[in-house]
Amino acid sequence: MSGGAPDAPRKLVLTVIDGLKPAMLERAVQQGRAPILQAIMERGAYVDDCVAAFPSVTPVCAASIATGTGPDAHHIPSMNWYDRAEGRYVEYGSSFGASRRAGVLRSLTDTVYNMNARHLASEVPTVFERLDDAGLRTAGTTYLIYRGRHRHQLAGETALARIAGAVFRESVMGPRELFYADLFASRRTGCRGQLGMPGQRDQHSGCVGAHLVEHDLFDFLLLSLPDNDAFSHRNGPHAQVASIANADRQLERLVHAGGGLERFLEQHAMIVLADHSHAAVERRIELAAAFEAWDVAQPRPNGSRARRERAAADDDPAEALAADSGGQLALGLAQRSAMLYVLDDERRAKLTARAAREAGTVPGVDLVMRRTAPREGAIVGERGELRFAPGGDLVDRRGRRWSVDGKLETLGARVEDGRLLTPDYPDALGRVWSALACPTAGDVLLSAAPGFEFVDWGGADHLGGGSHGSLHRSDSLGALLWCGLDAHPTRAAREQWALQDMVPLVTEHFGLDAA
Repeated sequence: MSGGAPDAPRKLVLTVIDGLKPAMLERAVQQGRAPILQAIMERGAYVDDCVAAFPSVTPVCAASIATGTGPDAHHIPSMNWYDRAEGRYVEYGSSFGASRRAGVLRSLTDTVYNMNARHLASEVPTVFERLDDAGLRTAGTTYLIYRGRHRHQLAGETALARIAGAVFRESVMGPRELFYADLFASRRTGCRGQLGMPGQRDQHSGCVGAHLVEHDLFDFLLLSLPDNDAFSHRNGPHAQVASIANADRQLERLVHAGGGLERFLEQHAMIVLADHSHAAVERRIELAAAFEAWDVAQPRPNGSRARRERAAADDDPAEALAADSGGQLALGLAQRSAMLYVLDDERRAKLTARAAREAGTVPGVDLVMRRTAPREGAIVGERGELRFAPGGDLVDRRGRRWSVDGKLETLGARVEDGRLLTPDYPDALGRVWSALACPTAGDVLLSAAPGFEFVDWGGADHLGGGSHGSLHRSDSLGALLWCGLDAHPTRAAREQWALQDMVPLVTEHFGLDAA
């Protein structure tokens, strides 16, 4: 399909501004520092409470945006998690210290290759795969979820990429035009990404996006602008105006390449959204210290269950020490969320209940969540316990039905005319159930209270800055705006918008079945 056909829908740019907080977007617009975003808002629709996935960390949210599903279906559970099959931690880059604990090479391999090729559920198609199958010209800049139908070899266009080529040699499947941190580039553009270093990523996406617009190389482009997230982590969520202005300048590069604002918007529909929001961090939660009485598995470079078994068979203690140490419990530490994995299968039920009770006593832990039966979950907080199950008389704002038992005060929830409302924890039951049902998630899920963050495996936190990951509204409600969509839904088309709605927005624009 060519974007220039007279009866074809407009080309579509889906822009993800990582961590875009609605209040800060509105402030940037009011101050005249985001003219392109302002133009999209004025010509289309604006939602200031689009609900993130849970945990509201970037890998989980990126997978939900790209697949239109939750973690129960796409199987990406967190930023840091424990792979039971391999007996090791998976670390997608919480911090450099956390990557060092897990092994920098292993962390990079998990992030660049395994997240898409192995961890993301193969049976759930991405938006790129759906559009590739329909014959549309797909394109994407550096984004965690990039899986498509086109094979790409490692690029050698830059010196840094050639150095990285000594380690990363495998090809990947991506959109027709893939540009990933200089590692993969489907064509020469003259753009440099410095291997995806923070502060360089937005300008690389803007450069690539402008090239793609100028040469009419896509029908659908996923444009990733992640630097707002790093800026907010460092400076706090209320400093985002400067980083939002920089993101807007990258959109302006696309607009300029497309002949100016009016001509660009005549030919392109636009969706801009946050994957999550940000909340201020004032206190730390050192979960590993809180569970020091337990035998907690420690991340070690190049560790795996298979490697431990080979080491034991070969009687090689040095090799065994290189593996992730075993234990009763593994801790998935991911900013304002955490997970507990019980590793003793024989006593799993008993130890899960014990771990959940102890986690609830840790200062800064707001909510403790676990399954209590195959089709029942429990959420426990200082205000009580709420048990819930899919199906029942209560309907949430997304139209799903639930049965509940216990204290609604646990979530600050209320029931009005048969409708379950959870304003402090948006789409609470749907998000929690999806996270609990994820086959790679822990046995116990934790959400931090406002102001708190879990210290990661590298000892890093964002004290004095911003973070995200929790179920709470402060970091779960992001911005969403669009204009020019052929299906042209209004904000009122859904009572509550969520990341899972992006794939239907895209496919309906191109006249495809969203299912």
